[in-house]
Amino acid sequence: MRAYVTGATGFVGGHVAKALAAAGADVRTDRVDLRDAAAVLRAVEGCDAVFHVAALYSYDADREAIEAVNVGGTRHVVEACVRHGVSRLVHTSTAGTCGPVEGRVATEEDEPPAWELKVPYKATKLSAERLVLAAAAEGLDTVVVNPTTPVGEGDRKPTPTGRMVASVARGRIKGYVATTGLNVVNVHDVAQGHLLAYERGEAGQRYLLGGTNLALRELFAVVADLAGRPRPRVRVPYAVAAAAAAVRLANPNEVRLARLPMYFSSEKAQNRLGYQAGPIEPALKRAVADALGEEKEGV
Repeated sequence: MRAYVTGATGFVGGHVAKALAAAGADVRTDRVDLRDAAAVLRAVEGCDAVFHVAALYSYDADREAIEAVNVGGTRHVVEACVRHGVSRLVHTSTAGTCGPVEGRVATEEDEPPAWELKVPYKATKLSAERLVLAAAAEGLDTVVVNPTTPVGEGDRKPTPTGRMVASVARGRIKGYVATTGLNVVNVHDVAQGHLLAYERGEAGQRYLLGGTNLALRELFAVVADLAGRPRPRVRVPYAVAAAAAAVRLANPNEVRLARLPMYFSSEKAQNRLGYQAGPIEPALKRAVADALGEEKEGV
């Protein structure tokens, strides 16, 4: 198999490219501007499979920029796959297109609450996913994977998740929003989930790739313990966080997403793909080691 991985210089994309290479694939990782349709077309030429992992994962960037990459770029990838007759496209979406759902874990049958679609990143990822699923309905063999919150080594740019872990590990976060939590997953498991989706996924389906559901307080405690730091102990009610966001003392998009616990089930991927997620502590340990190593280096 000759596979092209978009976003191979990024966190998840880099791990997907490594997993493919380890499985014997001929992996192409050319970095292209997804907004350039001709460049994407050239990158995909000659490939049997495309893993579209790249996205602008940001809660700070301009909405127009996020849409150009996440939606426009995905459109260009889909068009290139159709043009070159790619046998299968694996599209990396996000668990955020499946929820969260108040009072229970979310599944692939669910959708996000309306108020969260005011967050540009989330809205554009949902639009991109729908574009891909529409292409599947028109005959393109494509599978969607929905990672939850991947953690591990190599999140160097970093993503918003990596920045959060690093901030706790370095003792810069003293509290937590009381209303929320995350499903945290080893990035290695997510990478393997991509390969399983390619091999076993049903065209036109989406599969949540998750790990462990943890309240934010619990997650921060694990990270702080691994870093040898005091645990963040200030319990911040959601109303206080929202008030801080209103006067720009906190990121409004991040606060909007903290209204509910972001808990998900990977049962479908387990049953249909054979996906299995291991314990999260080893991945968090690697993420913390990376963060503290960069701190020593002055990054």
